[in-house]
Amino acid sequence: MNAIPAYEIVPDSPEHSAAVEALYDDVFGPGRFAKTAERLREGNSAIADASLVAIDSDGLTGVVRVWPVKVGGSDGQGGGRAAFLGPIAVAERRRGNGVAFKLMERAIGVCREQGYAAVILVGDHEYYERFGFHPAGDGRFQLPGPVDQKRVLIRDLSDRAAKLKGELSVPR
Repeated sequence: MNAIPAYEIVPDSPEHSAAVEALYDDVFGPGRFAKTAERLREGNSAIADASLVAIDSDGLTGVVRVWPVKVGGSDGQGGGRAAFLGPIAVAERRRGNGVAFKLMERAIGVCREQGYAAVILVGDHEYYERFGFHPAGDGRFQLPGPVDQKRVLIRDLSDRAAKLKGELSVPR
């Protein structure tokens, strides 16, 4: 029986940048920069403690990045702050070994500890349901570009999540 090599999860840092970009290119290709979700990352700074990498004896094997987003306007109607998760990627050699699950759970835990009302992402419900995500509901959130509303998912982290609605934007 082959043992699965150990890995550790550590905070993402500039020293990981080249390996992270190479993994994202391998998993998503260059088209990832054209996606609407990328507009919420441009000019934004990742939530440092929630953006993580998994490293094994062969190097970087997984990454998750999480970004702060403003939800709704300043009028108090549905406004608040949430975390926007993504992208998450795992090297082919580690898929099916629980790396994504460990990265997600740790990142989400940090967001909860830091007081975010919810974590929002754009993805496949069938995949992300195992992490506690559910459809946000048609039209609940508006992203800075076209998006299939059925792919906008949310994981509530507090009672305040129910009040979140409106446009997602980069905090200023």
